[in-house]
Amino acid sequence: MPEGARLADLEAAYLLRGAQIVACDSARRLAVEALIAERAMQDRWIQKGRRGVSAG
Repeated sequence: MPEGARLADLEAAYLLRGAQIVACDSARRLAVEALIAERAMQDRWIQKGRRGVSAG
């Protein structure tokens, strides 16, 4: 904070930090959802491959 910061400066800093936290949390949530979807897609692909290779 700058020397002689006022209440408005502190409020602005808290708002900025809050926005950064929300953006980070949203990005993390999106990354986790993408990872889960990717793993599910891989699992389906593996299962499809196993069904295609029958013991015979």
